[in-house]
Formats: sequence, structure tokens, C-alpha cells
Amino acid sequence: MNEPTEQDIAIAKRTRTVALVMAGAGLLSIAAPWLVTTFGLQPRFEFLFYMIALAAFFWSLVVVAQIWQKTRK
Repeated sequence: MNEPTEQDIAIAKRTRTVALVMAGAGLLSIAAPWLVTTFGLQPRFEFLFYMIALAAFFWSLVVVAQIWQKTRK
């Protein structure tokens, strides 16, 4: 079996990072209402948590598209 190249290793690391960011964003969007009520924050903070999660999902989409373009060859 062939050994993975440095490019394969870099793509795997980047993919793992994207997976962790997506998981964290999902957990943040699920936990946002609980965080706001538990800590007694204003409702605008819940909206802020949703915007952070949305930005993380968008970043993940861009990085996945870049990975896909690199591996199309």
C-alpha cells in the first residue's frame, strides 16, 4: 500500500478541522437558548450565538469547496 503524501496529510488535517468547526457550530446553535436562560443574558446574545454558528458554517462551506477543488485532479 502506498504511503500518504504530504498533500494527503494536509488535506486530512484540514478536513478534521472543518469537521470540528461544524460540530462546534451545531452544538452552539443547539445550546444558545440554554446558555441565554442559564446565565440570564439578554435575548440579543442568543442571536449573536446564532450568527457565530452561521459564520462557522459558512467558513466550513468555503473550506470544503477548496478541499474539493484540490482533490478533483
